[in-house]
Amino acid sequence: MTEQNAAVYCVNTAPHIHSGESTQRIMWTVFFCLIPSGIVSMYVFGPTALWIMLTAVLAAVVTEAGSCRILKRPSTIADGSACVTGLLLAYNVPPQAPLWMVFLGTMVAIVFGKMVFGGLGFNIFNPALIGRVFLMVSFPVLMTRWPKPFTVDVVTGPTPLAVFKDSFAQTGLFAPADILAHTYRDLFLGFRGGCVGEASVVALLIGAGILLARRYITWHTPVSFIATVAVMTWIFGGRSLFQGDWLLHVLSGGLVLGAFYMATDYVSGPITSRGRLIFGAGCGIITSIIRLWGGYPEGVSFAILLMNAAAPLIDRYSLPRRFGALR
Repeated sequence: MTEQNAAVYCVNTAPHIHSGESTQRIMWTVFFCLIPSGIVSMYVFGPTALWIMLTAVLAAVVTEAGSCRILKRPSTIADGSACVTGLLLAYNVPPQAPLWMVFLGTMVAIVFGKMVFGGLGFNIFNPALIGRVFLMVSFPVLMTRWPKPFTVDVVTGPTPLAVFKDSFAQTGLFAPADILAHTYRDLFLGFRGGCVGEASVVALLIGAGILLARRYITWHTPVSFIATVAVMTWIFGGRSLFQGDWLLHVLSGGLVLGAFYMATDYVSGPITSRGRLIFGAGCGIITSIIRLWGGYPEGVSFAILLMNAAAPLIDRYSLPRRFGALR
């Protein structure tokens, strides 16, 4: 075979058929799908939520642009991934978080969660969760100040998960009708204390529905994640087995935000459908253990990061069998 003929039969690496989608389009779609939750947050918590979101997005863009310049890499801020990381970090801090802390957490998320690994596509952990966990262990008091909904002063109150945690830890019992000051409707709409973007389940589901319809994410990880938390808290979260208030745990905290917007990250999660089911179930088990028996009232961030570390192993053992190959 001549050198000219060899060049004709040279086949490049996959993918061979382009779907028309791009990283930039996907990232900006995710960004705008997160906006409804931010609007509800501004309605519930006031303009401070807006300032936190703007600060985090600005910090992400500035940090990534500076990192690319220092590392002499092409600028990647136009692809929207930095804005998504910044907005997700903002959604994971309390509405009364000082802006300097938000800026610092976003810088850590971009530098240590993304750029040190080589940038987008090479990170092994979700960058926004790296920033959140850094803030939680560095500033635990500031990260647990929860303002009451529709208040403009510095009046704080516990989140539904914190109420559950205190009661369950002290008595081993939990009676929602007796100690929970929120209805399921409040939890679903977002009229309760919590982080900036995690409160409104309905707003998060609107954006998630768009992502599912456009096939930017699949149902496997979110459904297995949420279903596992529901089953675990139903079995072990009540005064006896199979009496736990699973709906409270599904609607409270950052479960919906984490399940649909962070656990579904392309880079740090599994690539197979079976692997995604395993990944989501693992996240659900760890989240439930932390919520019921751990030291924190919420465990979504830790669960996703721990399962991010296990994602390569999950992929290794969940790959489909090649056609015609022996097991």
